[in-house]
Amino acid sequence: MSVTSTHFEQACPVCAGAARHVGLYRKNGFLVGRCEGCGLGATQLGTGFDPKEIYTAAYFEGGAHDGYADYPASEAVLRRGFRRTVDELVRLGCKGGKLLEIGCAYGFFLLEARRRFEVAGIELAPEAAAACRARGLDVHQGPVDAGFLESRAPFDAVVMLDVIEHLEDPAETVRLVASQLRRAGLLLITTGDWGSLPSRLLRSSWRLMTPPQHLFFFTKKTLSRMLADNGFEVVSCRYPWKTVPLDLILYQLLRMCRLPNRSIPQLGKLGLPVNLFDALQLVARKL
Repeated sequence: MSVTSTHFEQACPVCAGAARHVGLYRKNGFLVGRCEGCGLGATQLGTGFDPKEIYTAAYFEGGAHDGYADYPASEAVLRRGFRRTVDELVRLGCKGGKLLEIGCAYGFFLLEARRRFEVAGIELAPEAAAACRARGLDVHQGPVDAGFLESRAPFDAVVMLDVIEHLEDPAETVRLVASQLRRAGLLLITTGDWGSLPSRLLRSSWRLMTPPQHLFFFTKKTLSRMLADNGFEVVSCRYPWKTVPLDLILYQLLRMCRLPNRSIPQLGKLGLPVNLFDALQLVARKL
């Protein structure tokens, strides 16, 4: 639904201040607009928005309109992909030391990363954070916490996998990360590419256009600018293949077709290599 005559003022993490946004369309009852200054996509949020209401056990276990079919049951498939992400950090020169993951869910990436790193994590969902700690992982439950970071810093690598688009203030999180990252340390981010061909063609029907879970919609240009403004240089940007649990593929297809969601646990143990070239992996080095 086009609403291009609607405008709104909202803080822009790339422009670093209040900015005028032109409304593009409504999705899930929320207006999505583009910053007139830098082009970053943003969800207009009213007062009283609380992300804790979204990221509950239901979000990971098939009980949310937009979430995972059964994240815990897909551990084996997800960990194979996370192993490749660890290998990417090693390939880019980060072979050990301390690693922090922001938005670590059930800790599957951290379990792979601790083969090479001393790991810590932050997770908003209480049930997911508790599951991490039950497996011996050092995980803080709640939003990004400066005290927790300072007590574990300095880090050699920080990872945010499909997380930055969920943050209410991604620039502030990047600034905090930069303050606790060693010089030449790496920040690895994955997120949807709002400038990709699927996004441009599908517009409000794009699979990653899911407000209010996704608050911002980055392109390579806007993400690179936000990182550069906070003391990073991009050293790698690519569109990697991803092994996706079959139950998640089914779950998302049913959601996009507006059909009732259903989870088939057996499918979570099987994965399919997928690349729609609409999700980027960007690695930046602290200057």
